[in-house]
Amino acid sequence: MLKYLLLCTVFSFTLPANAQQAKVARITAFYDADAVTELYNTAPLGIRLTYTDSSTQQTTGLLEGNLRWNKLTVNSNNGQVQNGVLRFNREQLVKDNYRITLTVTTPDNATHQAALQLPVITGIRFNHYADSIKRDIRFYLNIEGKFSSGKVFPLDTSAVRFAASDGKLIGQDLLLPKNDTIKSVTVEAWCKHNNRLYLRSVIPVKQAPDADSLIMKNTDDLFKKKRRN
Repeated sequence: MLKYLLLCTVFSFTLPANAQQAKVARITAFYDADAVTELYNTAPLGIRLTYTDSSTQQTTGLLEGNLRWNKLTVNSNNGQVQNGVLRFNREQLVKDNYRITLTVTTPDNATHQAALQLPVITGIRFNHYADSIKRDIRFYLNIEGKFSSGKVFPLDTSAVRFAASDGKLIGQDLLLPKNDTIKSVTVEAWCKHNNRLYLRSVIPVKQAPDADSLIMKNTDDLFKKKRRN
């Protein structure tokens, strides 16, 4: 009888302790670094839940966990999250210093926040395909952006604003008239998301005719001489 009472006493203490399930202590958010968020406005997302007993659980998809996204409610101060994919607004991202805050409601109905810091553009540079501009032929203004991720990517007119001292800008191309006599063009570039990132480049205008043009000219002269004879 005494042994039975002792067993009952032990169970009365252990059962309530085991009945207390571990709760979510914090969440951590991850994005796919290979998604090129430096240029594009979508990226696969992952959420890791860390519980009070130090155990963890991760979402399916990017983190290859077993926690389904329909078990979470995820809201963002920038854009939306759907089935593990984050879509954000670039202009709002710049205003928030490239930081996105996620508010996550977990399966235990608790609400937590996590932040993502996306790559920031730190510099721009020209990388001209040719050392001079030819008249009446479009010259592509190739410009690259350097990012805090350590990566370098080409930029287009959605990220850069251009100005030129001569000629006509057609998108990201500079076109000089055929009869233009200038010897160089000054091209300027500003990062639309950070006007402090500014470039200035002086590009020579090719003065001598192309080798192909000389061949054609010599051929034409030869034909003219033959006709005279």
